Amino acid sequence: MDVRRRPDKALDGHVNTKSKQHQDAVAGYASSLKASDALPLPLYVTNAVFFTLFFSVVYYLLSRWREKIRTSTPLHLVTPAEMAAIVAFVASFIYLVGFFGVDFVQSLILRPAGDVWTADDEEDEVVVAGADHEKILLKEDSRSSPCGQALDCTPIVHKPKFVDPVVQDAPKEKVIEAVPSALSEEDEDIINSVVQGKTPSYSLETKLGDCKRAAAIRREALQRITGKSLSGLPLEGFDYESILGQCCEMPVGYVQIPVGIAGPLLLDGREYSVPMATTEGCLIASTNRGCKAIFVSGGAASVVLRDGMTRAPIVRFATAKRAADLKFFLENPANFDSLAVVFNRSSRFARLQNIKCAIAGKNLYTRFSCSTGDAMGMNMVSKGVQNVLDFLQNDFPDMDVLGISGNYCSDKKPAAVNWIEGRGKSVVCEATIKGDVVRKVLKTSVEALVELNMLKNLTGSAMAGALGGFNAHASNIVAAVYIATGQDPAQNVESSHCITMMEALNDGKDLHVSVTMPSIEVGTVGGGTQLASQSACLNLLGVKGANKEAAGANARLLATVVAGSVLAGELSLMSAIAAGQLVNSHMKYNRSSKDVTKLSS
Repeated sequence: MDVRRRPDKALDGHVNTKSKQHQDAVAGYASSLKASDALPLPLYVTNAVFFTLFFSVVYYLLSRWREKIRTSTPLHLVTPAEMAAIVAFVASFIYLVGFFGVDFVQSLILRPAGDVWTADDEEDEVVVAGADHEKILLKEDSRSSPCGQALDCTPIVHKPKFVDPVVQDAPKEKVIEAVPSALSEEDEDIINSVVQGKTPSYSLETKLGDCKRAAAIRREALQRITGKSLSGLPLEGFDYESILGQCCEMPVGYVQIPVGIAGPLLLDGREYSVPMATTEGCLIASTNRGCKAIFVSGGAASVVLRDGMTRAPIVRFATAKRAADLKFFLENPANFDSLAVVFNRSSRFARLQNIKCAIAGKNLYTRFSCSTGDAMGMNMVSKGVQNVLDFLQNDFPDMDVLGISGNYCSDKKPAAVNWIEGRGKSVVCEATIKGDVVRKVLKTSVEALVELNMLKNLTGSAMAGALGGFNAHASNIVAAVYIATGQDPAQNVESSHCITMMEALNDGKDLHVSVTMPSIEVGTVGGGTQLASQSACLNLLGVKGANKEAAGANARLLATVVAGSVLAGELSLMSAIAAGQLVNSHMKYNRSSKDVTKLSS
């Protein structure tokens, strides 16, 4: 399509004088012309001509060379017709290599630099008119990535008053609507600085003093750098100030996870509505059924067996004998009080409980255990350990501290030391389920549950070499409750250590079920517990914040709720498996029948 010069005519009673904006618009539109526009014939006709020419000359040349071979004529002796055929062959071959390629060859020859965001082959310049009849030059970015089926990535636009006559004949799909920018000119400068690497993304909060604005700028810069859309990731509606310096660095939004309620869970004479954050269908429904079975059977009871967070530094000596000397010193009861005084200086809640050591050659691993109040306590115990290490340096100057953690703790890894010794809160929770409830609510029998538990949770796990995994799906419930209440999801690894026991009572009429969990690592203060959503879930359970009457009582109560929820989940899943309901229930409740192709419409 050609661009014609138009006289300056009156437009709606106004004189339309040529301006620099108008000239820029014409130049911009002219620059969007492609090489294929210069062809004398339509592109599809040109393609057909070259396609036919290529195969015609190939056939002609093969025929001529076959004739020369038959008559023993030298191949290098060519006639004018053969020379023309060779030229036509080369020309048509080059064209076809470009895959019908005026556009393709043009993109190869005029390929822009990789670090240019607004490249010529990635955008079209179009002209629209604003409300004040001033022409606005917009760039239509074609780098946007395909949207997910469930995402509506259509930009919100404001329609223009009129389309400039210069481009009124342009293809309609190229005339886009003016989109008001939510970013100021200053924000644009900062975004460009981040994109160019002049401003570190991690420093935006410090430089701007506005956490939400920093997240918005970082998000936009990320989209421009990667060319990927984050339109489905929410930005608004979150308090970014609350995570600064303690929960998440360099935020660009937040992920939405639905929270459901299982219960009421009748535990130790109190009812709890248990919040669970998950995307797995059937999980909350199954746990809820277990809660019902426990409730109508009189409830569950729990006991906290131990409460102590651990940290185990690794130190090295020149000889194994020197490492053993420190081991004997630390494990000597006569030295414990002085070590406890040094350790307890780190916090008014930290109280050293014991120290256990293990030697590997000249390397010594020391596992400190201490109470931490209502905090999960990793930072608290680490500070206490550092105090002790500094103190020991006076009597053992040849001690080389290699690390504050030597994995003998053991944090966020399956380890036998946690399964045997415990870490965090060690809890046992039990309930007696009446036979009628097993049959009517759980749809199975006591005998079937006892046999399945022995063969699956105990024997099957032993055959698999399980480490603390003598259960059906304890980690499912632990992870869901942890995410909802602001715990560290990674500590689900050791917190899900659990052995589920089932035994027939009263001549086989009733069922005794229990879960023993030696390392539930939870807290009600610090970390993610202070975020608004997680704080609300803790408040629902009645364990929000620190307990002012008895330090650590809220965290211990939360640990028992976790164990009680696991008990309900184990009871329900095992019953579903025993009754052959597992597959049917997941097919019914865990598979959506919605047509996802229509969700974005």
